[in-house]
Amino acid sequence: MRSSGNNSNRNHRGAGNGRDDKQKRTGKPPRPEERRYGKQGGPGAPGKPARKRAAPARSREYDAQIEERNRARHSKQAPKLPKTHGEPEGERLQKVLARAGLGSRRACEELIDQARVEVNGRIVTEQGRRVDPDKDEIKVDGLTIASQSYLFFALNKPAGVVASMEDPEGRQCLGDYVQNRETRLFHVGRLDTETEGLILLTNHGELAHRLTHPRYGVKKSYLAAIRGPIPRDLGKRLKDGIKLEDGYARADHFKVVENTGNNYLVEVSLHEGRKHIVRRMLAEAGFPVDKLVRTHFGPLALGSQKSGWLRRLTNTEVGQLMREVGL
Repeated sequence: MRSSGNNSNRNHRGAGNGRDDKQKRTGKPPRPEERRYGKQGGPGAPGKPARKRAAPARSREYDAQIEERNRARHSKQAPKLPKTHGEPEGERLQKVLARAGLGSRRACEELIDQARVEVNGRIVTEQGRRVDPDKDEIKVDGLTIASQSYLFFALNKPAGVVASMEDPEGRQCLGDYVQNRETRLFHVGRLDTETEGLILLTNHGELAHRLTHPRYGVKKSYLAAIRGPIPRDLGKRLKDGIKLEDGYARADHFKVVENTGNNYLVEVSLHEGRKHIVRRMLAEAGFPVDKLVRTHFGPLALGSQKSGWLRRLTNTEVGQLMREVGL
């Protein structure tokens, strides 16, 4: 019995020494099934998985502080870095032309190559020229291009709409057609409430001032519905001048457009802008106006634009208006 116990102990030690010798020879740790564990068991001992310690709960106040710090960090604007020494200022000319609606950048480069572009009165032919669209005067084919910061609109004003941006009595007015515009617009000249037709809206103060000032003599044309018969010399009388309570008023042009029985449609053109000037002239001549529509404002025509429709002026139209008043 005693010898059996000794043999058992020797065998156990031998097995252990064999495992140690094997680890020394191969340099690899023993397989999991060959590992020995103490009485208490180590981490990963069979049958006894290790417990993870739960992280302490954070208070709502602490989470709110973290969120506020993150929001403040991401909301900071990127610092403006100083310009590199010698870096050119302004925008490339072809980019400004493209933004003004004159075509793609490649097409605008061709305009420059064709010597059709002027900057401050001098023709530009080299590519890459930098300009300041808010300060430099840029023209294409002699027409000033519209800067991006300015807006120009044409409205076919219906009858019954008050020609003001706001109306204290709550009536429909011009401002109702541009409520969604962030930039404040104002009307160029006036039309009385019952007169229809072309009226301009813009935020370009100098252009609006010149278009309405008598010094620049911008011509406006109207179609007036009157009842006849009318004498042949009506046009001559209007051109010679009709005496009104605030002085003489003269037409630049007069013609009969349409005649059906006693109903006449006549065109009157003049460069004055006094209140109700066309209605007062025709009424003084003995022909009260039944309906009045403004069809032209300087170089711009109402055309087929529908009543109540607002459209943005093209760059060519803006250039024509500016040339009309010397801008």
